Formats: sequence, structure tokens, C-alpha cells
Amino acid sequence: MDNRSEVREFLTSRRAKITPQQAGLPAHGNRRVKGLRREEVALLAGVSAEYYARMERGSLSGTSEAVLDSLARALQLDESERAHLIDLARTAGSTRRPVRRRATQPVRPALQQLLDAMTDAPAFIRNGRLDILATNSLGKALYWPVFQDPARPVNLARFQFLNPGAADYMPEVQDQRATAAALLRTEAGRDPYNRELSDLIGELSTQSEDFRTLWAAHNVRLHHAGLKRFHHPAVGDLTLTFEAFPIPTDPGLTLTALSAEPGTPAQDALTLLATWYATLDRDELDTPAPSSPSPVRGTP
Repeated sequence: MDNRSEVREFLTSRRAKITPQQAGLPAHGNRRVKGLRREEVALLAGVSAEYYARMERGSLSGTSEAVLDSLARALQLDESERAHLIDLARTAGSTRRPVRRRATQPVRPALQQLLDAMTDAPAFIRNGRLDILATNSLGKALYWPVFQDPARPVNLARFQFLNPGAADYMPEVQDQRATAAALLRTEAGRDPYNRELSDLIGELSTQSEDFRTLWAAHNVRLHHAGLKRFHHPAVGDLTLTFEAFPIPTDPGLTLTALSAEPGTPAQDALTLLATWYATLDRDELDTPAPSSPSPVRGTP
């Protein structure tokens, strides 16, 4: 990723989202730009107009933490946007060259044991590229349609944007796509020289108009908790809560666990899902298939 263009487009897009009224500034006369002017951002950040213009042209190398904090306040950045700005500043001026990495880095046996011990909750481990690297049995069952996509490594973003069955499996697929694009943008700021990540972004950009539009928005996100809705081909509709935990001992990896409210249809569906998954033969478990599994008898 080109750090200078990333900085320029990110700052420009954030500046365009704030009106003078939101910033507490008077809005006199005709305004030819959307949002704040550069000199207004400079005033709010307490820096000269020339210094801010240089930053917006992509020059963040050597910018102090105090200036970055002031700029974040001036642009009213949220937690994820502020972290992204700091990541961009950290990598500015770096001379590292892109290095091809293993997209499916191994997950330590102890982490797989932890997943397997979570018998009542679907759980998986992903990397910043949104590859699913490991799951427990219920996680594999819940994300069965994703694993049936023949593309490898198994990747949530690729499935959401490129698989024609994604909209059936994920009723809120547009929200899921927006989240995926924002997470990939966040990871690109954190690790701009990851060739595998760049390859995925290029693949999605060339094949998905939705991705191109969302990517151009330069939105970023920290995704730690919330709701996920599914329409599973075997058990029907589920609404599950999720918690996502970065793994400190394995930087870049995140453990996500999902659960259902006790006594709800979603909990019954998870129980049924576990039963269905246990009936699959070993070949079905390990081999992607072009067709969806048959629904469990008596389910929608």
C-alpha cells in the first residue's frame, strides 16, 4: 500500500465528513469544499496551515504524538480512526519492501485445544486478512457455507463479496461487507507491506463493485462485540451475540466466540446444528462442495 496516498485520502475523507457547525466554527459565504477547509482543520489542531497541508499531502513521518492527538480531536476521530491515524504515522517513511507471507500461518496447538474445549459456543480464530485459521466443531458447523466455498484459504471477506450465496446465508450482508472492508482498511494501515493482504484487496477490487465503493470510503473499524444474524441452510435463522478477543501472545490473531440467549430459538438452533454436524461423514467435513447441505428434518 502507498502510505502517502493512504494518508492523503484518509485525512481528506475525514475532513469532508465534518461541517463547520459540528466543529463549532462559523460558516460564512459560499463553500466550494465539502466539510472543513484545510485552514480550519489547522486552526482546530493548533498547527500552521502550511504544516497541516504538508500532512494532508501524505507527509506524517516524524509527526509527534501530541500533534496526532490534536489532529484526531480536530477531525473528531473515533477510537478506530485515531488508531488508524497512528498506524499510518508509524509506517510513514518506512523503507520496508513487501514480503510475501504465509496467509494461513499455523495456529498453536494450545489455541486449538482452547477452541475445542468450547463445546457449546461456535468459535474461530482469524487473522487480520479475515482468513479463518482454526475453528471448533460448532464454529465449522455455523460457518459451513463459508467453508464450502472452494477458494482457499477460507476467507470471510472473499465469501461476503464474491460468493453468490452470501446474501442468503447472511441476511445483513451489506452491513457485513461494510464491516469487512473497514477491517481490511484498518489492517492495511497497520501492516501496509503485507503482500497477501494486498493481493486480497486487489482481487476484491477487480471483482466486486461493492468492495470498490466501500474501500474508497476509507472507513476503519474495531470490531469487538455485537450481533450477527445468519440464515443457515441446515437449521434456519439464528441471531447470535459475538465477542472478539485479540490474542496478545499471537499478534494479528483474533478469537471470536458466538453465543445465543438461553431459552431462545437461537439456542435450540445451535443444539440442532451440533446434531446435524455430527451426522456428516468425514469426507463432507474436509471437502468443499458446490451444493449446500440438506436441511435438518423439521427445520425451516
